[in-house]
Amino acid sequence: MSGGSALTAVAVATVTAGYALVSRRISTTALTGPLFFTGCGVLIGPAGLDLFGLAHDAGPVLVLVEAALALVLFTDALQLRGRQLHRGRFLPLRLLLIGLPLTIAAGWLLAWPLLPGLTLWELALVATILTPTDAAVCRTAIASPRVPPVVRNGLNAECGVGDGIILPVFLLLLAALPGTAAHEQGLAGIFWRSLVLSALLGLGAGAVAGRLLHVARSAGWVGREGRQLLVLATTLASYGLAVLVGGSGFIAAWCGGIAFAVFLRRGSSPEDVGGDRSHEFAENVASLLAGMSFLVFGAVLLGPALGHLDWRTVVYAVLSLTVVRMVPVALSLVGSGLRRPTVAYVGWFGPRGLASLVLGLLVVKEYGPEASLPGRVVAVTVALSVLLHGVTAVRLSERYGAWYARASERDPRLRERTADADEAA
Repeated sequence: MSGGSALTAVAVATVTAGYALVSRRISTTALTGPLFFTGCGVLIGPAGLDLFGLAHDAGPVLVLVEAALALVLFTDALQLRGRQLHRGRFLPLRLLLIGLPLTIAAGWLLAWPLLPGLTLWELALVATILTPTDAAVCRTAIASPRVPPVVRNGLNAECGVGDGIILPVFLLLLAALPGTAAHEQGLAGIFWRSLVLSALLGLGAGAVAGRLLHVARSAGWVGREGRQLLVLATTLASYGLAVLVGGSGFIAAWCGGIAFAVFLRRGSSPEDVGGDRSHEFAENVASLLAGMSFLVFGAVLLGPALGHLDWRTVVYAVLSLTVVRMVPVALSLVGSGLRRPTVAYVGWFGPRGLASLVLGLLVVKEYGPEASLPGRVVAVTVALSVLLHGVTAVRLSERYGAWYARASERDPRLRERTADADEAA
């Protein structure tokens, strides 16, 4: 390890240790983990102390953020159950099937006048990158027990499933851009390798691992540590197999998590399924890597972007977090019976985070210097989301929870309340 790399490692370790020591203290404040790591990233990146950047640390940087996203995709899919998409009977499906496509379309249309110089495909790529949501950016707002379960489950399902829907769209749009490795493969090659073959390899790896774990657990051959290691190994295998054939490790990881969960639960009793916490260690590792990814984001994307800000980029970022998100959500919930405070709450808390920053980094890597404008737009939008959604999470979740408590007492037939009753039944 060179002296520069060693200094970078020390800086990253110091920031991570600092967060670990105060994480519980700040967990209920406006200072979220992503905000802490992003701010420290700007400080130690080219805009600050210049300890590392994409130019001379590209390999480790991309390995880190790609590993984080792969683990997050696998563990999110691992916990996903079919009934989650039906809880409340409407919210997750409306957000994913109506709200998500409308969000991409709105982001595409608004980018046209605000981001001159980009082609229609590049504008669509930017809109797609900024569509997936990340619960980690404002965990309190999505996990608060004061928020009705139908809203918590709906937002969590949107975060977990949305990434898997966005990835194929992102890859196809990337293949349409000349100068990228994806473009050289062609749309047919991307479709076959990154979508079909990667999905099949991920499903196969997850199915085999899940079935083997079920058998080993039934025979008493595997303990808690072994189950946790198998989750990590299956994520790595799913990702690696897809990369070997020139496909998408992210799609493979997401599909692998789904298959792993399905084959693990098949034949298991409800008690075994409910008590199985095999994914906890992988979740903790994913959380650590995600935090470090925000550190990389602050240094590699956000820091340089701050030196080249212009009003168009800032306006688009603000619109992306407000109009582009909230209007499609409101349209998707027309006729749902949800009250305005709930629609506003769901619309506001669509934070952009890990998936957007990783996809943004991949575009910068693939497209080179010509991706400077898309990279800046992604950087500013994610940074504003980390700041605004993070600092409003605690206060707005408390205010919304208080409104829900009062409204449910006044109206026993409140849609949010009856949806929760349907879910419990």
